[in-house]
Amino acid sequence: MRSRFVVTMAIVDVALLAAAVGVGSWWLFGTPLPWEAQPVGSRVLASLSFMVLSAVLMSFVTAVLNGPSIPRPSYGRAVAIVGGSFLLTAVLILASRVYFSRSLLAVSFVSWALGTVLHRAVRRALRPWRERIAVISREKELIDDLADTPHAEVVEVIDPQFDGEVTPLPTGTTIAVDLKAVLSGKVAQFVSSSAMAGYSVVPFTRVYEEHTGRVALVHLAEGWEISAPLLGTMPYLGGKRLFDLVFTIVFLPLWAPLAVVIAALVKATSPGPVIFRQTRVGKDGRPFIMYKFRTMRTDAERSGPKFASDRDQRLTAIGGFLRRFHLDEIPQLWNVLKGDMSLVGPRAEQLPFVEEFRRMIPFYDHRHLVRPGITGWAQVNHGYADDLLDTIEKLTYDLYYVKHMSPLLDLKILWRSVWTVLTAEGSR
Repeated sequence: MRSRFVVTMAIVDVALLAAAVGVGSWWLFGTPLPWEAQPVGSRVLASLSFMVLSAVLMSFVTAVLNGPSIPRPSYGRAVAIVGGSFLLTAVLILASRVYFSRSLLAVSFVSWALGTVLHRAVRRALRPWRERIAVISREKELIDDLADTPHAEVVEVIDPQFDGEVTPLPTGTTIAVDLKAVLSGKVAQFVSSSAMAGYSVVPFTRVYEEHTGRVALVHLAEGWEISAPLLGTMPYLGGKRLFDLVFTIVFLPLWAPLAVVIAALVKATSPGPVIFRQTRVGKDGRPFIMYKFRTMRTDAERSGPKFASDRDQRLTAIGGFLRRFHLDEIPQLWNVLKGDMSLVGPRAEQLPFVEEFRRMIPFYDHRHLVRPGITGWAQVNHGYADDLLDTIEKLTYDLYYVKHMSPLLDLKILWRSVWTVLTAEGSR
């Protein structure tokens, strides 16, 4: 079912590219077949072949890089496919030095971009993809989490110890089995028969992660379930660090002048230093000094560190504004340049809180296997934590990120972070 969805999406995208080329050719040359147009002729066939090849390749690459996420008509993936195809086509044309029409390429790719976005809008509105799932588990809270997600339809919940005859499920149903549970003979036989009949039988934790973007803490045994997958992403870590540096330096002309203006406002509106320095816990549990624009009074933590809260009385005159639009975090780009932080990763927490959470929350230290980030998967999905329960819930997102870190996931987080800043959602 999943494969069929991905394949049909790719086929429609390639068909839309062909239509976009036809539209561009008709607009520019008066015929939908560019190889029949007088100015270009058959010379254009090689560049058109590169466009189709690039589109097919980028559809495959984005599907692979999507990792454990469920397939859905994503606008972000459409942008990645069109943008990546354009760059790859340009490289192939320059490398082979074949004939190409700049105007045809431009009109075709713009038309294709609009077509892919419209394609996804129609899919999302008329027939969004949903996975039918039968769950064999007693973990009611986790099952409820799964049922609340937009692309999961829990059609059956089976008690692992059920001793009666299990009714056969509709074709295409995914059977999610709780591997911690002890199955009765009847349920075990049902699972075995379903697998032989061609049903997709998968661990419940896998389906839970794919649909919720979280790790089920109650199913972690030793913690290696988080650290072992990280070994597979080791080649990406060097590229991730390079991306952090290039991104921060390229946008220096944008954020540096803004930082100067904000520094002047902080200095003019409240007594005390402009930059707030605080010890935070970084990769491998090593402490570092994190920098932010000061948003609180200088005596804000005289009685010890506290969680930030809505309408915090410790905020300065412009502190609330800076936090609402995350402008106080601009100095953390210096931490990125130094290598203390990354653009994307778990939030760097204060040392006293970390020491407390280590004692109270199992596997909390696993979030320190990677560099902390200015933004992260937990921030864009949950926001800030108020208490211990919020911290535990955020940890389920942090551990998901550590386990499934990838370039596409980082880009998704960055895009959602930009939207969060523009809408001032989740600020505190």
